[in-house]
Order: sequence, then structure tokens, then C-alpha cells
Amino acid sequence: MRVILSLLLFLFFSHSYAQEITVLDREMKIPLSNVAIYNQSKTISTLTNFDGKASISKFSKNELLFFKHVSHHELRIKKSDIKSNYKVYLIPDENQLQEVVVSVSKFAQNKRDLARQVVSISAEDIKFSNSQTAADLLESSGKVYVQKSQLGGGSPMIRGFSTNRLLITIDGVRMNNAIFRSGNLQNVISIDPLAVERAEVILGPGSVIFGSDAVGGVMNFYTLTPRFAMGRNTVLSGNAYSRYASASNEKTLHADFNIGRKNWAFLTSVTYSDFGDLKMGSHGPEEYLRNEYVINRNGNSLIVSNEDPRIQKPTGYNQINLLEKIRYMPNEIWDFSLNLMYSTTSNFPRYDRLIQKRNGQLRSAEWYYGPQIWFMGNFKIDKKGNGAVYDNAQLTTAYQHFKESRNNRDFGSELLFNSEENVDAWSANLDFEKKFEKNKLNYGLEYVLNEVSSEGRRINITTGNSNRDMPRYPNGSSWQSLAAYYGFQWELHPELTLQTGARYNHIFLNADFEDAVYEFPFKNADLSTGALTGSAGLSWNPSEKINWKLNFSTAFRAPNIDDVGKVFDSEPGSVVVPNSNLKPEYAYNGEIGVYWKISEAIRVDIAGFYTHLDNALIRRDFSLNGVETIDFQGEPSKVQAIQNAASAYVYGFEGGIVVKFSSSLLLNSQLTITEGKEELDNGTTAPLRHAAPLFGNTHLVWKRDKLKLDLFGEYNGQFDYENLAPSEQGKAYLYAIDLNGNPYSPSWYTINFTGQYEISYNWQATASLENITDQRYRTYSSGMAAPGRNLILALKYSF
Repeated sequence: MRVILSLLLFLFFSHSYAQEITVLDREMKIPLSNVAIYNQSKTISTLTNFDGKASISKFSKNELLFFKHVSHHELRIKKSDIKSNYKVYLIPDENQLQEVVVSVSKFAQNKRDLARQVVSISAEDIKFSNSQTAADLLESSGKVYVQKSQLGGGSPMIRGFSTNRLLITIDGVRMNNAIFRSGNLQNVISIDPLAVERAEVILGPGSVIFGSDAVGGVMNFYTLTPRFAMGRNTVLSGNAYSRYASASNEKTLHADFNIGRKNWAFLTSVTYSDFGDLKMGSHGPEEYLRNEYVINRNGNSLIVSNEDPRIQKPTGYNQINLLEKIRYMPNEIWDFSLNLMYSTTSNFPRYDRLIQKRNGQLRSAEWYYGPQIWFMGNFKIDKKGNGAVYDNAQLTTAYQHFKESRNNRDFGSELLFNSEENVDAWSANLDFEKKFEKNKLNYGLEYVLNEVSSEGRRINITTGNSNRDMPRYPNGSSWQSLAAYYGFQWELHPELTLQTGARYNHIFLNADFEDAVYEFPFKNADLSTGALTGSAGLSWNPSEKINWKLNFSTAFRAPNIDDVGKVFDSEPGSVVVPNSNLKPEYAYNGEIGVYWKISEAIRVDIAGFYTHLDNALIRRDFSLNGVETIDFQGEPSKVQAIQNAASAYVYGFEGGIVVKFSSSLLLNSQLTITEGKEELDNGTTAPLRHAAPLFGNTHLVWKRDKLKLDLFGEYNGQFDYENLAPSEQGKAYLYAIDLNGNPYSPSWYTINFTGQYEISYNWQATASLENITDQRYRTYSSGMAAPGRNLILALKYSF
């Protein structure tokens, strides 16, 4: 009798428990709220709660259930077929996921309502791309061009702008600091692509929301989100990942681990990557080959022949990335999160400087960056409300520390020149969202403070003696920004949405030159300047198949410490000196685009843009106390400085097409054409340095069940000598040589293949063969050749 009673109780509780299911995202294994569950007649329905749970006790055992969610494919399954673990997995709909973006207003918006072009990189895209760095991840989108001066680098270009005219944010915090320069930047590699959950790129100005530097575009990275437990029990989940790439002998190990409770969640992520010297391809310009290089033994420098000229020696380095997140959500109103991120590299060679020659001989014995260190602590509070002032509010406070150094020594010299920079950056953002029926208001305040320390040393490698030298920046300088902004989305008609916005920014800069090695005609630079920017745009949806976008906006970049106070050798024989008489540069932008769903199988997305840059901050010849040439680190050098010396304009075209041949086979192609000109002092124009040549990619993707295959091509147009900016025409060591003996950037293409297979619920394998035809090429303005034929193998375990 006791056995029968126990069996009946077991069956009762099992049946009762089976009535509650959990609906999860199949890719991310996270619970999905607001999933509609209903029967065929729609007489019975329910919704999943915040934890992805719902009771299905109202449905009969053999009834067909429909699961529908805004960002996932619909699922149909009999109640009796639900597996014993009572979990239901929905497949993400990539097209739907890209409909919602956060970057434009800092709150979720429907992409069809936006009046500007935004590129979304989903979790599935990130996982499939196998990107080695965050720069490579951006490049895989087909909308961002990337320049590389060394393997430990990657400088994005968007719509003819680059470096400090582009803004990088991570989890809503601006990463740009007061020493972001106009030369190529590699700070984006501090972001771990394996810890990124999704990314969004705003093409074109973004100063209304993000302030200074957002002239050409904004790159927003959102890292992994801690997940709560479903119910009261503690839930453990995580991933382990390993990758190998043959071209650089890369070895990467990654692990992330999540502990979820009802109100608390903890997430830890660790990534270690080791890169060897990069090997270029077999077929291409011989100018790119590395026939000889310098080795340093016991204080002596020797030039030796390279046994394999395709191996770019030295380029290898290693990197560690750490992420820790703590999240507390006592109820559905309040959400608190603390994010800690840390990244450091080893020393890494600046390859483009190591291949330069002087009088036919390699110029440098050493040229390397010291460890690039970045730390960020970010505390964020999200609050939902329903009052007269806001419906949603966010407070984001952050502290960041940046450390970088440069080390260079000429061949045959005993003197190693070292400069080290540290930046402490504090920021606070208060953002609000208020909905008025079909309209929406966003507004907020921002404060940013950067403090810069800089030291220069001259070290004798033979004696070990160290002496003070000119620092790169004025030590103890500061840069501050105060801002207020608003954005309003107004539904003029069910088919027509107007978006407007404005921002006022005030910038304070202080740099002290009292302790400078060189005599400058000023002792300090104090800058106090304001900037007003605005935007207005229309999104018109005459039908479900067509979406027109028209947008006008302005942007600005305020002078930073790098502009005002830098002293460095821009190139052999030139030295950049401080200039205290600077003001912000302004951009005026217009763009028009259309998304056209020609049929269920064909979609086209096209945009054209024009940007005019006024009072452009550029490097031009200068004089210091009436002198045009000074001695810098033992070499006579022409004096230059950053000046408001020109205006520039950029225009171009971006296009994409998606063709769905069947439920399994898809064609996706992107193309960007950019033309940029800079006005010179003599009234003529010259090509703009960061306007990239024609570039794009085409993917043929086949996906069925657990297998995904991608055959794709990457391609790049040619820049003849006449198409190069004047500053690039003098850098023959970066380029191939044409029949007239002039440098030029040849066109190139690669054919590539990637396959991904879900071995089981826990295991996933990815294999790529890049540059199958082993082309030897350099992306425009890059100091190093791209990888040759490259086999990439990755294995992921999830639990």
C-alpha cells in the first residue's frame, strides 16, 4: 500500500511539475519573457513571465501548441512532445533581432523608426565570425574598413573618417580619451570579442547622443549579460572556447562562467591569446616581402636575412582580457550592475616603423609599444517608472585607466627613447526616456574628466644610464566635458516618423608647459569652448516592403590634449609640436537611404551620404619661435603642428542585398564606395587620407539543422598614386610600386570558407579556411601585409 501511495504521489507531482515549462533562446540559452503560447484555435493562450516560465496546464495532452516571440522563429509542437526537461528552445530570427537597436538613443528602438543607418552585429554573427580581435569583428560586418600598422592593432575607418573622429563605447561608456590621436589607433583591440554579446555601429555623426569625436560614426560594444536563475535555485552555466590559427600560430583560450540566483547574478570571463609572427600570402607584390630584419643580442644590433621572407618579423604578441560582472535586481523596477574589465598586452612591435629604411639600410633597431593596459569599472542603475518625468532612467558612472608607452632606438645607436602615458578617466551619464502615447522623448546629462600624466626618458642600453627626455604630452594636463541633450521621436503619421535632437557641450582643457624640455612661446594652454549640435530626420514606411530614411545632422570634435600639447616624430625628419590656438572642428552631414523588400526572397538596402568638415584639425607645417627646423632625438626635423587649417568633404554610397534562394540557402552582399577631398592652402584639393577605397564582401550561406556553411569573398579596389593623400604618397615603404616608380595600393580579393557544426547540445565546432588562393595584399594605408592562407579551428563547450 505504501509503495502504491508513493507511486501515486510521484505521478501527481511529476504531472503537476510538467505543467510548467521554460522557454529559452537556443543560441544564448537564456530565458525569454513575453513569449505567446496558444492553441490552433487561439481559444487558450498564455505568456511566459520574466523568467521565461509559463503554465501549460490549460492545454490538453495532444494539443498542438504555438510559441511566438518578436525576435524568434515561430515554433509548433505538441504538448506531449515537450521533452522531459520541460524546456522549449526558440531559434533566433536574425532579421527580427536586428530590428531593435539601443545605440541611437541609449534605449531600445525599432530600427524601422530610425532615420539613420545602423549596423547590428548579433550574437550569432559574433560566434560565427571567429574574429581574433574586436577590430576584426567590425571588419567582418562589411561596413567598416580596418587599417593595421602592426599585428597588435586595428584602426577602423567609417565614411572617410578614422581614429579620434570615430567614437568607441563599451556598455554605454565612451572609451575615447584625451590622448586619442589623429594617427592610427589600436585601442579597440582592448575589447575582447569573445566577451561581446552584440555590437552596433552608427554610420555617420552621433554627437547629439555621444558628444565630441562622433564625427564619422559610433562603434558600440555590449558585453555578456549576467543571467538570473529561473525560480529560487542557483543555476550555473558557462562556456569554454579554444581557437588556433595557422597564419599567426595563434592560440586562444577563453572561458566564461555565470552563477544565477533569483535576484543576483555573477559573470566571469577570461581570455588569453598568443600570436606569433604573421605569415603573408604567396601571390602579390614583392615590395611587401620581409627580406631582412634586425636582431638584438647582448646590446648589439645585427641585420640578418629572413629565411622565409613571407614571415613578418617581428609581429607577435600576447594578450589577456578579464571581465567580472555583478548584477542585482530586487524587482522588475530596479536593476543594479557593476562591471569590471581589464585588458593588457605584452610588448608588441610597430611593424611599419621596423620596415622603414634610411640611406638603403633599416632605420630602427627597435620600435615597440609597451604593454597596452586598460581597466574600466562601471556602475549602472536602471529604473523603470511611469511618472510625469520619465518611464525609464539610467545612471551610468565609470572610471577608466589607460596606460601605453612607446620605445624606439635607431640602428647603430645606444640610446633608447621611451615615453609613457597614463590617463585617468571619470564619467557620469544620466539618461531618461519618456513615452507619450506614440511619441517618445529622450534626454540626459553627461560629465567627463580626463587627467593625463606623461614622462619621457632617454636610456643608454650599454651603460644603463637613464635621463629625462621630452614627454609626449604636458604632464598633469586635464580635459573636461559638460553636456546636456535631448531627442524626440514624433509619429506624424502611422507611416511617417520624425526624429529631432540637440546637444550642447562645453569643453575645458588645461595643459601646463612650464616644465617642458623645449622652449615654447606659451607656458600653458587653457581652452574653454562650447559646441551646439543637432539632428533631424524622417523615416517613411509607405508599406511593409519599403522604408525610406532621410537625415540631416551636425557633429563636432573638440581639441584634446593630443591636439594641443603633443610632441612626437610623426615620420622621419618631422616633429609635431604643441599649438594652443585651436578650436573645435564641425561636420555637417546629410544622408538618404531606402530599404526595399522586393519580394519575400530579395531585400535591398541602399544609402548615400555627404559630409562637410569645417575648421578641420590637421597636421601642417609650423614654426616654433620663428624656427621651422629643430633637432629632435638627434635628427634635424621639420616643425609641424595640429591646426584648424582646412576643410574637407566626403561623399559615398553604401549598398547591400540579401537573396534567399530557399529556407537553407542565402546570399548576402555588401559594397561601400567613398570619395573624400581635403582643401589645401593653395586653394586646390587632395585626396582625404582616411577615405578608404571601394570595399565589400559577398557571402553564400547554407544552413540546415546543426550545420552552417559560408563561402565568401572579401574585395578591395585600387588606389593609384594620384588617389593617395599627399601624406601617403611619401610613404613608399607601405605600398607597392607602379611602373612609373610611384607607390600605389593595389586591388585585392580573397576567397574564404567557414563551416560550423553543432556536435551536440554542449559541443560546437567551427573551421575556417581564409584566403584560400593565398593572396599577398595589404589593406589600404596598412604597415603590414594581411594573413596568407589561414586555417582557423575553434571548439566550444557550453553547459
